[in-house]
Amino acid sequence: MNPCEDTEPALSGDPERLTKDQRWKLEEPEPSCLSMKSDWSMGPPLNFKDGPHSGGQREDQQSSEVPRGQSAQRHQTQLDSTFMLLEENIITFVKNELKKIQKALRSDYPECLESQREDEEVLDGEDEEQRRSSREAFLNISLHFLRSMKQEELADRLQSRSRSGVCQRELKSNLKERFQCVFEGIAKAGNPTLLNQIYTELYITEGGSAEVNDEHEVRQIETASRKPDRPETTIRQEDLFKASPGRDAPIRAVMTKGVAGIGKTVLTQKFTLDWAEGKANQDIQFIFPFTFRELNVVRENKYSLVELVHHFFPETRDAGICRFDQFPVVFIFDGLDECRLPLDFLDTEILTDVTESTSVDVLLTNLIRGKLLPSARLWITTRPAAANQIPPECVDMVTEVRGFTDPQKEEYFRKRFRDQEQASTIISHIKTSRSLHIMCHIPVFCWISASVLEEVLKTREGGELPKTLTEMYIHFLVVQSKVKNVKYDGGAETDPHWSPESRKMMESLGKLAFEQLQNGNLIFYESDLTECGIDIRAASVYSGVFTQVFREERGLYQDKVFCFVHLSVQEFLAALHVHLTFITSGVNLLSEEPTTSRLPKVFRPKPELTHLYQSAVDQALQSPNGHLDLFLRFLLGLSLETNQKLLQGLLTETGSSSETNKKTVQYMKKKMDEDLSPERSINLFHCLNELNDRSLVEQIQQSLSSGSLSTDNLSPAQWSALWSKPPGRL
Repeated sequence: MNPCEDTEPALSGDPERLTKDQRWKLEEPEPSCLSMKSDWSMGPPLNFKDGPHSGGQREDQQSSEVPRGQSAQRHQTQLDSTFMLLEENIITFVKNELKKIQKALRSDYPECLESQREDEEVLDGEDEEQRRSSREAFLNISLHFLRSMKQEELADRLQSRSRSGVCQRELKSNLKERFQCVFEGIAKAGNPTLLNQIYTELYITEGGSAEVNDEHEVRQIETASRKPDRPETTIRQEDLFKASPGRDAPIRAVMTKGVAGIGKTVLTQKFTLDWAEGKANQDIQFIFPFTFRELNVVRENKYSLVELVHHFFPETRDAGICRFDQFPVVFIFDGLDECRLPLDFLDTEILTDVTESTSVDVLLTNLIRGKLLPSARLWITTRPAAANQIPPECVDMVTEVRGFTDPQKEEYFRKRFRDQEQASTIISHIKTSRSLHIMCHIPVFCWISASVLEEVLKTREGGELPKTLTEMYIHFLVVQSKVKNVKYDGGAETDPHWSPESRKMMESLGKLAFEQLQNGNLIFYESDLTECGIDIRAASVYSGVFTQVFREERGLYQDKVFCFVHLSVQEFLAALHVHLTFITSGVNLLSEEPTTSRLPKVFRPKPELTHLYQSAVDQALQSPNGHLDLFLRFLLGLSLETNQKLLQGLLTETGSSSETNKKTVQYMKKKMDEDLSPERSINLFHCLNELNDRSLVEQIQQSLSSGSLSTDNLSPAQWSALWSKPPGRL
């Protein structure tokens, strides 16, 4: 017999034939803690004692339901005899089980119930399974009566020493070990930090829809920062599945949206860690955290839901747990935007059996639709652009991670730096730059800023701190190159940052960043690397050296998944690749026109950088969702000579000039005079800031001061300029 097969519930009885007191005692039983493994619903155990229960006798008993004539007395005698024997067997069984339960509950006897049964005689498969199911049924009855007697402590102790309690304890221990430490920004190197120590509460709002938002994510952050304060329903991560006032229906499926790096994954880890440490949501029996990165790796395999859980969480397999419907269970699926499974909610076959094997995408589709294991609760996280992969009717509540509020930004930096004077210096500096201030809504950018500013404050000689995004990311790259030089190459901090080897690594990563950005990919598998001409072994080396730029993660079977630490890092490296390619070969990767000249390169007219920058501006303005906005800022920022000097050694020859930059500035101002949306104008103004051009702000302020310009007559570009003035506070 398959221990995971569904069977009819036993001991249920006919409610109409029970007394009022009996019905009260059987109402609302405690959830089973054990019966995932067994089908304790198979019926009462057999073979306690020999008695009149052969096949023929059972037929006689059935016929005795309607006894007639002289046989009535004989049937009644047999029935009395059977029930006397049944009573004796039940009493013997109950006494034996109560002794074991009492022994398990003794404070000086810490063994769980299952360990007491190792010395019992081993029966054949069916009898052993029936006996186990009977024990589990009795355990649940005992738990029910203990709780009705207000013996909660004893009930909890008994449950913890049951088989599912042992499994839960093992799962909690493993999840605690897995999630208690985080490597900020990196996957497998550096000094681990305790999650509870560094965790800063995120601003999470309830409400909104599961509709798609495919705008560039930095633009979404900027748009949110410009909205006036309005009442919103906020929610704490530990209250995710708790219905808010006025909501009657239970919450089964929650979708949490948030831009890349906003803290969705850390949020799921904190939720799981709090459960594993017994701090919150102790009504949940099991939490199973999955990532779509892991599920992508097994997408070609076939599993039942039980097998999938056993595969990723072997504690459940070792405990023999196969049934989920009697437990409060939460499945977490992190990173829907990284899903490469064909989730089809229209034509996928309906699946309701947790033991039936099928493809992983069919499993997930039916689980999300509520066809498979409808009692389970689900938490799905995603970037906004992928939210529409799940039909709205499958989601009970949508939440959004807004990242850090202004006070939370300050809290992060004060937790990050023990030296509060240094923390105050960094906080004050970020207040001076609107771009940095906005980006610090994103926790990963706070980490990048902290890493850079800590190093620059330590090594600078009165120089300025980085104020633009391009400066910040160049310093970030230089810091990582310096770490590589000192830590891996045995060099000194005063040595040149870029060796031929590290330059080659960065060129390869830039090519990967650009090509995968064009494909819309943030995570890469071996096939993606091969298509970009990067050897898998080289990628592992890159991730081991530039650990805080490019990272390698390993799944259950050490399958490798690669990604950049954040989308903005990928966009910066993509811009660097486009810039380097143009400087060294004259090829404009943003132009759709191939080079047709047959002249040797030395005789061709030198391509102008102005054309590269103008084509980049045009492409960014034509993008319907602004996906090139940040890329454009970085590309233009790299044209500054001061920024190119910071990359000396990586850039073997410089490009651009003040004249080129003037032409680019004039081109953007001309575009800003056109009928652009406020979002487009704002991004072009950010681009002017990256080029250190403040002329538009000064011009508007002079006009407003003289009275020649009224705020009622400001164009979108002029409003953008005023809006981008540095904030007054964090």
